[in-house]
Amino acid sequence: MKSKVLAALRSRKGYVSGQELCENLGVSRAAVWKGVQKLKQEGYRIEAIPNKGYCLMDSPDVLNAEELKNFRKTAWAGTQIVYYDVTDSTNIQAKRLAEEGASHGTLVVAGRQEAGRGRRGRSWESPEKDGIFMTLLLRPDFKPKEASMLTIVAAMAVTKAIQTMYGIRAGIKWPNDIVLNGKKICGILTEMNTEIDAINYVVVGIGINVSNRKFESEASFIATSLEAESGKTIHRAKLIAAVLEQFEFYYDKFCKAKDLSDIMEEYNRYLVNMDKQVRILDPKEPFTGISRGITEKGELIVTAENGTKLVSSGEVSVRGIYGYV
Repeated sequence: MKSKVLAALRSRKGYVSGQELCENLGVSRAAVWKGVQKLKQEGYRIEAIPNKGYCLMDSPDVLNAEELKNFRKTAWAGTQIVYYDVTDSTNIQAKRLAEEGASHGTLVVAGRQEAGRGRRGRSWESPEKDGIFMTLLLRPDFKPKEASMLTIVAAMAVTKAIQTMYGIRAGIKWPNDIVLNGKKICGILTEMNTEIDAINYVVVGIGINVSNRKFESEASFIATSLEAESGKTIHRAKLIAAVLEQFEFYYDKFCKAKDLSDIMEEYNRYLVNMDKQVRILDPKEPFTGISRGITEKGELIVTAENGTKLVSSGEVSVRGIYGYV
Protein backbone atom coordinates (compact mmCIF):
# COMPACT_ATOMS: atom_id res chain seq x y z
CA MET A 1 0.00 0.00 0.00
CA LYS A 2 2.76 2.45 0.85
CA SER A 3 4.15 2.21 -2.70
CA LYS A 4 0.76 3.12 -4.15
CA VAL A 5 0.39 6.03 -1.74
CA LEU A 6 3.89 7.23 -2.62
CA ALA A 7 3.18 7.04 -6.35
CA ALA A 8 -0.07 8.98 -5.86
CA LEU A 9 1.65 11.71 -3.87
CA ARG A 10 4.44 12.01 -6.42
CA SER A 11 2.00 12.28 -9.29
CA ARG A 12 0.59 15.50 -7.89
CA LYS A 13 2.16 18.88 -7.22
CA GLY A 14 0.87 20.17 -3.94
CA TYR A 15 -1.68 18.53 -1.67
CA VAL A 16 -3.97 15.62 -2.38
CA SER A 17 -6.90 14.95 -0.09
CA GLY A 18 -7.23 11.76 1.91
CA GLN A 19 -10.63 11.18 0.31
CA GLU A 20 -9.18 11.44 -3.18
CA LEU A 21 -6.45 8.97 -2.27
CA CYS A 22 -9.06 6.57 -0.91
CA GLU A 23 -11.16 6.77 -4.06
CA ASN A 24 -8.24 6.51 -6.49
CA LEU A 25 -6.59 3.63 -4.64
CA GLY A 26 -9.80 1.88 -3.65
CA VAL A 27 -8.89 1.63 0.01
CA SER A 28 -10.01 3.02 3.36
CA ARG A 29 -8.76 6.18 5.03
CA ALA A 30 -7.12 3.99 7.66
CA ALA A 31 -5.14 2.18 4.97
CA VAL A 32 -3.99 5.49 3.49
CA TRP A 33 -2.97 6.74 6.94
CA LYS A 34 -0.98 3.57 7.63
CA GLY A 35 0.75 3.88 4.27
CA VAL A 36 1.71 7.48 5.04
CA GLN A 37 3.07 6.52 8.47
CA LYS A 38 5.25 3.78 6.98
CA LEU A 39 6.65 6.23 4.45
CA LYS A 40 7.43 8.70 7.21
CA GLN A 41 9.27 5.98 9.12
CA GLU A 42 11.44 5.40 6.06
CA GLY A 43 12.38 9.06 5.95
CA TYR A 44 9.90 10.55 3.50
CA ARG A 45 8.81 14.00 4.64
CA ILE A 46 5.07 14.18 4.23
CA GLU A 47 3.05 17.13 5.45
CA ALA A 48 -0.56 16.55 6.48
CA ILE A 49 -2.96 19.49 6.87
CA PRO A 50 -6.65 19.11 7.77
CA ASN A 51 -8.99 19.93 4.88
CA LYS A 52 -6.04 20.01 2.45
CA GLY A 53 -4.65 16.51 2.62
CA TYR A 54 -1.13 15.16 2.18
CA CYS A 55 1.87 16.62 0.39
CA LEU A 56 5.23 14.94 -0.28
CA MET A 57 7.81 17.55 0.73
CA ASP A 58 11.05 15.58 0.41
CA SER A 59 12.38 12.09 -0.30
CA PRO A 60 15.23 10.33 1.53
CA ASP A 61 18.15 8.62 -0.16
CA VAL A 62 16.31 5.33 -0.50
CA LEU A 63 17.55 2.91 -3.14
CA ASN A 64 15.25 0.23 -4.50
CA ALA A 65 13.55 -0.73 -7.76
CA GLU A 66 10.55 1.46 -7.01
CA GLU A 67 12.65 4.59 -6.48
CA LEU A 68 14.70 3.89 -9.61
CA LYS A 69 11.59 3.45 -11.75
CA ASN A 70 10.07 6.62 -10.36
CA PHE A 71 12.97 8.86 -11.41
CA ARG A 72 13.77 7.24 -14.77
CA LYS A 73 13.05 9.50 -17.76
CA THR A 74 14.76 7.60 -20.56
CA ALA A 75 13.40 6.00 -23.72
CA TRP A 76 15.20 2.65 -23.47
CA ALA A 77 17.91 2.77 -20.79
CA GLY A 78 16.56 1.17 -17.64
CA THR A 79 13.21 0.06 -19.04
CA GLN A 80 13.81 -3.15 -17.11
CA ILE A 81 15.33 -2.68 -13.66
CA VAL A 82 16.70 -5.47 -11.47
CA TYR A 83 17.64 -4.44 -7.93
CA TYR A 84 19.51 -6.42 -5.28
CA ASP A 85 20.02 -5.36 -1.68
CA VAL A 86 23.23 -7.43 -1.79
CA THR A 87 24.89 -9.26 -4.67
CA ASP A 88 28.33 -10.43 -5.74
CA SER A 89 28.72 -8.03 -8.65
CA THR A 90 26.23 -6.16 -10.82
CA ASN A 91 28.35 -7.03 -13.86
CA ILE A 92 28.12 -10.72 -13.01
CA GLN A 93 24.35 -10.50 -12.58
CA ALA A 94 23.93 -8.49 -15.78
CA LYS A 95 25.85 -11.13 -17.74
CA ARG A 96 23.70 -13.85 -16.22
CA LEU A 97 20.56 -11.96 -17.20
CA ALA A 98 21.96 -11.43 -20.69
CA GLU A 99 22.47 -15.17 -21.10
CA GLU A 100 18.85 -15.63 -20.05
CA GLY A 101 17.65 -13.25 -22.75
CA ALA A 102 17.34 -9.92 -20.91
CA SER A 103 16.69 -7.02 -23.24
CA HIS A 104 18.83 -4.11 -24.38
CA GLY A 105 18.82 -1.40 -21.73
CA THR A 106 18.29 -3.67 -18.73
CA LEU A 107 19.69 -2.03 -15.61
CA VAL A 108 21.12 -3.94 -12.66
CA VAL A 109 21.65 -2.05 -9.39
CA ALA A 110 22.83 -3.25 -5.97
CA GLY A 111 22.76 -1.68 -2.55
CA ARG A 112 26.00 -3.50 -1.79
CA GLN A 113 28.44 -5.69 -3.72
CA GLU A 114 30.51 -8.44 -2.18
CA ALA A 115 32.76 -9.03 -5.19
CA GLY A 116 32.90 -5.71 -7.00
CA ARG A 117 35.68 -5.49 -9.58
CA GLY A 118 37.54 -2.75 -11.40
CA ARG A 119 39.89 -2.83 -14.36
CA ARG A 120 42.66 -5.43 -14.45
CA GLY A 121 40.93 -7.56 -11.83
CA ARG A 122 41.24 -5.01 -9.02
CA SER A 123 38.60 -5.08 -6.32
CA TRP A 124 36.12 -2.21 -6.00
CA GLU A 125 34.99 -1.24 -2.52
CA SER A 126 31.20 -1.48 -2.37
CA PRO A 127 29.97 -0.61 1.14
CA GLU A 128 26.24 -0.42 1.77
CA LYS A 129 24.63 3.03 1.32
CA ASP A 130 27.95 4.67 0.45
CA GLY A 131 27.95 4.25 -3.30
CA ILE A 132 26.24 3.55 -6.59
CA PHE A 133 26.84 0.09 -8.06
CA MET A 134 25.10 -0.30 -11.40
CA THR A 135 25.47 -2.12 -14.70
CA LEU A 136 23.71 -1.42 -17.98
CA LEU A 137 23.18 -4.28 -20.43
CA LEU A 138 23.51 -3.42 -24.12
CA ARG A 139 22.87 -5.41 -27.27
CA PRO A 140 24.52 -3.25 -29.94
CA ASP A 141 24.67 -3.94 -33.67
CA PHE A 142 28.19 -2.59 -34.22
CA LYS A 143 31.43 -4.60 -34.45
CA PRO A 144 33.38 -5.89 -31.41
CA LYS A 145 36.34 -3.63 -32.23
CA GLU A 146 34.12 -0.60 -31.62
CA ALA A 147 32.92 -1.70 -28.18
CA SER A 148 35.95 -0.34 -26.33
CA MET A 149 34.74 3.17 -27.12
CA LEU A 150 31.75 2.61 -24.86
CA THR A 151 33.97 3.37 -21.86
CA ILE A 152 34.36 6.89 -23.25
CA VAL A 153 30.59 7.14 -23.68
CA ALA A 154 30.04 6.02 -20.10
CA ALA A 155 32.65 8.42 -18.74
CA MET A 156 30.94 11.34 -20.45
CA ALA A 157 27.55 10.23 -19.17
CA VAL A 158 28.67 10.06 -15.53
CA THR A 159 30.58 13.34 -15.68
CA LYS A 160 27.70 15.26 -17.25
CA ALA A 161 25.14 13.68 -14.89
CA ILE A 162 27.12 14.80 -11.85
CA GLN A 163 27.47 18.30 -13.23
CA THR A 164 23.84 18.57 -14.35
CA MET A 165 22.41 17.29 -11.08
CA TYR A 166 24.71 18.95 -8.55
CA GLY A 167 26.82 21.55 -10.34
CA ILE A 168 29.96 19.57 -9.54
CA ARG A 169 32.51 19.69 -12.34
CA ALA A 170 34.49 16.48 -12.23
CA GLY A 171 37.17 15.54 -14.74
CA ILE A 172 38.04 12.42 -16.69
CA LYS A 173 41.37 10.62 -16.41
CA TRP A 174 41.82 8.79 -19.70
CA PRO A 175 40.10 6.66 -20.59
CA ASN A 176 37.26 6.45 -18.07
CA ASP A 177 38.17 7.22 -14.45
CA ILE A 178 36.16 10.13 -13.07
CA VAL A 179 38.20 12.31 -10.74
CA LEU A 180 37.43 15.20 -8.41
CA ASN A 181 40.08 17.36 -6.76
CA GLY A 182 42.76 14.96 -7.96
CA LYS A 183 41.17 11.78 -6.60
CA LYS A 184 39.01 9.05 -8.11
CA ILE A 185 35.27 9.05 -7.50
CA CYS A 186 34.11 6.65 -10.21
CA GLY A 187 35.35 3.61 -12.08
CA ILE A 188 33.88 1.99 -15.18
CA LEU A 189 34.29 -1.63 -16.28
CA THR A 190 33.04 -2.71 -19.71
CA GLU A 191 32.85 -6.40 -20.63
CA MET A 192 31.43 -8.08 -23.69
CA ASN A 193 30.41 -11.46 -25.07
CA THR A 194 31.12 -11.94 -28.76
CA GLU A 195 31.10 -14.38 -31.63
CA ILE A 196 33.48 -14.22 -34.59
CA ASP A 197 32.49 -10.77 -35.78
CA ALA A 198 29.40 -9.90 -33.78
CA ILE A 199 28.55 -8.78 -30.26
CA ASN A 200 26.09 -10.85 -28.29
CA TYR A 201 25.98 -8.31 -25.48
CA VAL A 202 28.00 -5.73 -23.61
CA VAL A 203 27.73 -4.87 -19.92
CA VAL A 204 28.87 -1.45 -18.71
CA GLY A 205 29.53 -1.44 -14.98
CA ILE A 206 29.69 1.90 -13.15
CA GLY A 207 30.77 2.35 -9.55
CA ILE A 208 30.45 5.83 -8.00
CA ASN A 209 31.72 6.73 -4.55
CA VAL A 210 28.87 8.78 -3.14
CA SER A 211 29.35 9.27 0.60
CA ASN A 212 32.42 7.19 1.52
CA ARG A 213 34.63 8.79 4.15
CA LYS A 214 37.13 5.96 4.61
CA PHE A 215 38.85 3.71 2.11
CA GLU A 216 40.85 0.56 2.71
CA SER A 217 44.53 0.01 1.86
CA GLU A 218 45.89 1.68 -1.26
CA ALA A 219 42.52 3.15 -2.23
CA SER A 220 42.85 5.69 0.57
CA PHE A 221 45.57 7.48 -1.42
CA ILE A 222 43.70 7.76 -4.70
CA ALA A 223 39.97 7.61 -3.89
CA THR A 224 37.40 10.03 -2.54
CA SER A 225 33.64 10.53 -2.77
CA LEU A 226 31.22 13.11 -4.12
CA GLU A 227 29.93 14.15 -0.72
CA ALA A 228 33.39 14.27 0.86
CA GLU A 229 34.68 16.64 -1.80
CA SER A 230 31.61 18.77 -2.49
CA GLY A 231 29.85 18.87 0.88
CA LYS A 232 26.57 18.30 -0.96
CA THR A 233 24.01 15.61 -0.19
CA ILE A 234 23.67 13.18 -3.08
CA HIS A 235 20.46 11.28 -3.83
CA ARG A 236 21.56 7.99 -5.38
CA ALA A 237 18.36 7.08 -7.25
CA LYS A 238 18.17 10.56 -8.81
CA LEU A 239 21.83 10.43 -9.82
CA ILE A 240 21.39 6.97 -11.38
CA ALA A 241 18.44 8.32 -13.38
CA ALA A 242 20.59 11.24 -14.54
CA VAL A 243 23.40 8.87 -15.57
CA LEU A 244 20.94 6.80 -17.62
CA GLU A 245 19.61 9.92 -19.32
CA GLN A 246 23.08 11.13 -20.25
CA PHE A 247 24.25 7.66 -21.29
CA GLU A 248 21.30 7.34 -23.65
CA PHE A 249 22.13 10.74 -25.15
CA TYR A 250 25.82 10.01 -25.78
CA TYR A 251 25.24 6.38 -26.78
CA ASP A 252 22.79 7.43 -29.48
CA LYS A 253 25.36 9.93 -30.79
CA PHE A 254 28.00 7.21 -30.83
CA CYS A 255 25.76 4.73 -32.64
CA LYS A 256 24.89 7.24 -35.38
CA ALA A 257 28.52 8.13 -36.05
CA LYS A 258 29.97 4.66 -35.31
CA ASP A 259 32.80 6.49 -33.56
CA LEU A 260 33.44 9.33 -31.08
CA SER A 261 33.59 12.16 -33.62
CA ASP A 262 30.49 13.83 -32.12
CA ILE A 263 31.73 13.38 -28.55
CA MET A 264 35.51 13.78 -28.52
CA GLU A 265 35.59 17.60 -28.49
CA GLU A 266 33.42 17.73 -25.39
CA TYR A 267 35.29 14.82 -23.83
CA ASN A 268 38.59 16.64 -24.28
CA ARG A 269 37.24 19.61 -22.32
CA TYR A 270 36.80 17.34 -19.30
CA LEU A 271 40.06 15.45 -19.79
CA VAL A 272 42.36 16.10 -16.83
CA ASN A 273 45.24 14.73 -18.92
CA MET A 274 44.78 17.44 -21.55
CA ASP A 275 48.08 19.18 -22.33
CA LYS A 276 49.64 17.54 -19.27
CA GLN A 277 52.71 15.38 -18.96
CA VAL A 278 51.73 11.72 -18.85
CA ARG A 279 53.58 8.51 -18.26
CA ILE A 280 52.43 5.64 -20.47
CA LEU A 281 52.92 2.43 -18.52
CA ASP A 282 53.27 0.13 -21.49
CA PRO A 283 54.86 -3.18 -20.36
CA LYS A 284 56.91 -3.33 -23.57
CA GLU A 285 57.92 0.29 -23.96
CA PRO A 286 56.89 2.81 -21.30
CA PHE A 287 57.38 6.43 -22.27
CA THR A 288 56.61 10.00 -21.24
CA GLY A 289 54.95 12.70 -23.31
CA ILE A 290 52.30 15.41 -23.45
CA SER A 291 48.64 14.39 -23.78
CA ARG A 292 46.78 16.12 -26.61
CA GLY A 293 43.32 14.64 -26.22
CA ILE A 294 41.63 11.70 -27.90
CA THR A 295 40.96 10.64 -31.47
CA GLU A 296 37.56 9.70 -32.86
CA LYS A 297 38.44 6.09 -31.94
CA GLY A 298 39.13 6.96 -28.30
CA GLU A 299 42.91 6.68 -28.58
CA LEU A 300 44.98 9.08 -26.48
CA ILE A 301 47.21 11.35 -28.56
CA VAL A 302 50.60 11.72 -26.90
CA THR A 303 53.42 13.93 -28.16
CA ALA A 304 56.68 12.23 -27.19
CA GLU A 305 60.35 12.97 -27.94
CA ASN A 306 60.32 10.65 -30.93
CA GLY A 307 57.05 11.86 -32.39
CA THR A 308 53.29 11.63 -31.86
CA LYS A 309 51.89 8.31 -30.68
CA LEU A 310 48.35 6.99 -30.36
CA VAL A 311 47.73 5.02 -27.18
CA SER A 312 44.86 2.56 -27.26
CA SER A 313 45.69 0.42 -24.25
CA GLY A 314 47.73 0.44 -21.09
CA GLU A 315 47.49 2.80 -18.15
CA VAL A 316 48.22 6.49 -18.08
CA SER A 317 49.63 8.13 -14.97
CA VAL A 318 49.17 11.89 -14.98
CA ARG A 319 51.33 14.50 -13.31
CA GLY A 320 49.48 15.62 -10.22
CA ILE A 321 46.91 12.82 -10.49
CA TYR A 322 47.15 9.68 -8.33
CA GLY A 323 50.46 10.75 -6.88
CA TYR A 324 52.49 10.88 -10.11
CA VAL A 325 55.08 13.72 -9.83
